[in-house]
Amino acid sequence: MAAWFTRSGNIAHHVKRNMGSFLRPAPTLSDSSWSRSPACLGNSPALLWAGRLESTRAQKLVDSDSENDAPLRDDDQAIDFPGGRVMLTSEMQFIPGYPQQRVHCYHLMNNDGQTNMCSSFEQVSKEVAVKMYSDMITLQIMDTIFYEAQRQGRISFYLTSVGEEAINIASAAALSPDDIVMAQYREPGVLLWRGFTLQEFANQCFGNKADCGKGRQMPIHYGSKKLNYFTVSSPLATQLPQAVGAAYSLKMDNKDACVVAYFGDGSTSEGDFHASLNFAAVMEAPVIFLCRNNGWAISTPTSEQFRSDGIVVKGPAYGIQSIRVDGNDALAVHNAVRAARQMAIHEQRPILVEALTYRVGHHSTSDDSTKYRPVDEVKHWEMGQNPVNRFRKWVERNGWWSEEDESQLRSSIRKQLLQAIQVAEKMEKPPLADLFSDVYDVPPSILFEQEQQLRETIKRHPQDYPSDVPV
Repeated sequence: MAAWFTRSGNIAHHVKRNMGSFLRPAPTLSDSSWSRSPACLGNSPALLWAGRLESTRAQKLVDSDSENDAPLRDDDQAIDFPGGRVMLTSEMQFIPGYPQQRVHCYHLMNNDGQTNMCSSFEQVSKEVAVKMYSDMITLQIMDTIFYEAQRQGRISFYLTSVGEEAINIASAAALSPDDIVMAQYREPGVLLWRGFTLQEFANQCFGNKADCGKGRQMPIHYGSKKLNYFTVSSPLATQLPQAVGAAYSLKMDNKDACVVAYFGDGSTSEGDFHASLNFAAVMEAPVIFLCRNNGWAISTPTSEQFRSDGIVVKGPAYGIQSIRVDGNDALAVHNAVRAARQMAIHEQRPILVEALTYRVGHHSTSDDSTKYRPVDEVKHWEMGQNPVNRFRKWVERNGWWSEEDESQLRSSIRKQLLQAIQVAEKMEKPPLADLFSDVYDVPPSILFEQEQQLRETIKRHPQDYPSDVPV
């Protein structure tokens, strides 16, 4: 190790050469630039890492093969500080807080569904592509109908994924069913892809006795042990340190799987985000941190949330390889997450993925986004940068989809959802006893006392408690 650090001047060159498109500067992106085809991406993530799955962690980097790298002239130019040998300089320099150029955004498909002829990426089969598009449409319709149900007072709360369908579905398609998902609350598409039925979605939102969570969670706080999808928790970023711990357990058990932790840009302002990245890097846990940078943390824009170049630059600060991807480009998301998964599992390392997108809908049914952002801005993203429309054009270009297919799918999904809501709404609620179960193997006496007190209170004031909950 000490011998290696005497050649530490070669690290920067080696990392720069091997990082490729996973982290490199680029001109500032404008909204319109997302719709243009990029320059040839000869170093796309899939190509860059396909033949390189051995570890490249910093402490095991080999010497650069460049003949221009000069060795240290004497021992006075470096000191062995704890953590490694550090070069010395008499020139006082401060590291810039913001780069002159922004990090590139990995992008494969423009708004017309055309891919750059120079782009090399893992092709998506017809079967997978059609399922991806069908699930995007299903997610759209599900959001529309459940949102309307909340407005009608039939469910208490709802939150949509409008504008972020590609991140949901394309990332899920790149994973294995054995991979563990720790979501925030705007990733129901991942669960949909894995086989969660429309009836199960409806049961959860209505909190009936068929709900996997037994009615103990807010609507849209889904979970499924069978599908390796941990139950959603409302507080931001709490799933991130848990994801690292779960990933480390997979590593200890030599599992061919990783953990994927989804979160929004607002979560990066939480301490758990920073602790988790450091935790994952130090423990070399196979976890993918997938950030949906949709521009808004409820009513707080990213311009008021951080001064860095988004989220992607935070990864290298903790020693984590990172990539920025166009979150409205389903092909780019699928390809990037697929490559990230390969690296996480085979190299046993964390990866940070920042998916740039835009939250078209209100934050939730409790929010009115017209109070803090212009309607024209929302319309621009809804119409001009729509990820579902973009992917449909690509699928149609391949001859895999038609207008007739579109009509039949939309009609079928709408009927299924309306039927699922009718069934869920009429189903009995979970019994009162379920409020006190599933936490302790042997419930403590205080829980028995609380349950007894609650039952006595209900008897005294029956008019103040819902009549459809079995006592």
